[in-house]
Amino acid sequence: MNDWIMAHEPAIRLGFFFGILGLVALWEILAPRRALTVSRAVRWANNLGLVVLNSVVLRLLFPAAAVGMALHAARQGWGLFNVIEVPGWLAVVASVVILDFIIWLQHVMVHAVPVLWRLHRVHHADLDFDVTTGARFHTLEIILSMGIKFVAIVLLGPPLVAVVIFEVLLNATAMFNHGNVRIPRGLDRILRWFVVTPDMHRVHHSVEDDEANSNFGFNLPWWDRLFGTYRDQPRAGHEAMTIGIRKYRSPRQVAWLPGMLALPFTGRITGYAINRRRWDEGQPGSAVE
Repeated sequence: MNDWIMAHEPAIRLGFFFGILGLVALWEILAPRRALTVSRAVRWANNLGLVVLNSVVLRLLFPAAAVGMALHAARQGWGLFNVIEVPGWLAVVASVVILDFIIWLQHVMVHAVPVLWRLHRVHHADLDFDVTTGARFHTLEIILSMGIKFVAIVLLGPPLVAVVIFEVLLNATAMFNHGNVRIPRGLDRILRWFVVTPDMHRVHHSVEDDEANSNFGFNLPWWDRLFGTYRDQPRAGHEAMTIGIRKYRSPRQVAWLPGMLALPFTGRITGYAINRRRWDEGQPGSAVE
């Protein structure tokens, strides 16, 4: 079974990536939530160009990726689920949930640590919010994320199938919850108890930093509710809210690949406060730079 997973994991992930990308993109055309401010062709070409670059770099640095590390951990007997005996289904479910929590913690960390925020702001600097935003991350952040996954896998010892399920879910839900799609309010309220919805995550991409420092989840929505970082709606409403980072509004700087790659090394970060929940009336957040 493990050999079959190793042989077919790239095809499984690619199939789900392009399938979800196509479905959400079609949904965006049929039922968009917001009007776009930058040419879709420009954003898609550059956002997906960054995805291709990141994929090549990851394959060169980590040919077997997270699944390969899980197989190595299993052979060496490393990690919790390679030491204790639990039913296979329980190990799979627990591993997916725990890995999701670790990614949530990572997301909080890249907002809290200034040098890491420099990398992560490439994701937030997108002037629009659509399916390609969900895959737009600086190459150095992608490498950092893979390193964190490796450590988590060594400590947890998840089954191979759990790692594949987690990776597929993470990519699929990231594209879904970054979709510029309209979901009826009542349905959204139900869905966001089980999965992070576009309306829930869009708040996180506001220029207002008390809103940007909320709703950190990509897949499971429970962590924000449990740890007090959940915010129901943006103050200005979804159609009127401003997406991105207040300081970086030039499409040339944030919508084109060279600008995205250079962004972590541009300017300085001042007054950044993670999860500042309230601001005095008339004093909008402006510290996310």
